[in-house]
Amino acid sequence: MTRLAGVDPGRSKCGLVLVDTESLQVLGGAVVICEQVLDRLSDWQVAGGLDGIVLGDGTGSAAWLPKLQSLAPVQQVNEYGTTLRARRRYWELWPPRGWQRLIPRGLLIPPEELDAIAALVMVEDSLGTPCRWSGAKQRLRSGPER
Repeated sequence: MTRLAGVDPGRSKCGLVLVDTESLQVLGGAVVICEQVLDRLSDWQVAGGLDGIVLGDGTGSAAWLPKLQSLAPVQQVNEYGTTLRARRRYWELWPPRGWQRLIPRGLLIPPEELDAIAALVMVEDSLGTPCRWSGAKQRLRSGPER
């Protein structure tokens, strides 16, 4: 199994996603405060290894590059427009239900933070193909676990 992590860096929080590149399956995703990024990536490294990290080149990415290179090879990618694409991708992964199906998707606001989905979009761009996020939707909000 080849595992690739995606990191969408921000000022106060970061989106993370872990993808099995052979099955194109998302293994995990999270939106965490910046102080927890290395811990989460280290956990993924210990649990099954990381073969690479895709890092968005936006906010604060220069500070992240040396920190992440100690875990796995890092590929920096252009993250321009990924937040808007993440919004569309969110509704592809989890289509609206009930009365929300009647509202045009462009008017719907996802109930989760999009940072992990933006990280997924960057990984998908790097791989050149979409990935599956099967199973129950994970909580994609930063802050303490409930």
